[in-house]
Amino acid sequence: MNILVSACLLGVACRYDGASKGLPEDVLRALMARHTLVPACPEQLGGLQTPRAPSERQGSRIVMRTGADVTDAYTRGAQQTLALAQRFGCTAALLKQRSPSCGKGEIYDGTFTGTLTPGDGVTAALLSAHGVRVYGEDDVAELLNL
Repeated sequence: MNILVSACLLGVACRYDGASKGLPEDVLRALMARHTLVPACPEQLGGLQTPRAPSERQGSRIVMRTGADVTDAYTRGAQQTLALAQRFGCTAALLKQRSPSCGKGEIYDGTFTGTLTPGDGVTAALLSAHGVRVYGEDDVAELLNL
């Protein structure tokens, strides 16, 4: 099965802070043994640079800590990520939890205080709406059983 994966989970230094959040090596090897992984960073695909100021979802908008509205970049990135998923026939996605792009079920609340709230990131919501099953990195065991 082809699985779209947040590039930061694969070790690509594309997070807002210029770092990655790579999965443990044994988990990554197990995923690669069972599936074809398709990397994507919605923020970069939307035109945002790395590093960049952190962003959080505030209602329907995505706003940087600096106050800049980056909703359009996040929307473009989500659309580009969906296009990649469709091009490669990805039926599932493993995304970075709590991200304003990739978070599924729980994201930061927009106050930049580390407070979590129920909700989905822009990319996770778009992928789900188009039939792609979205998982966070804590759900990786489920993907190993597909």
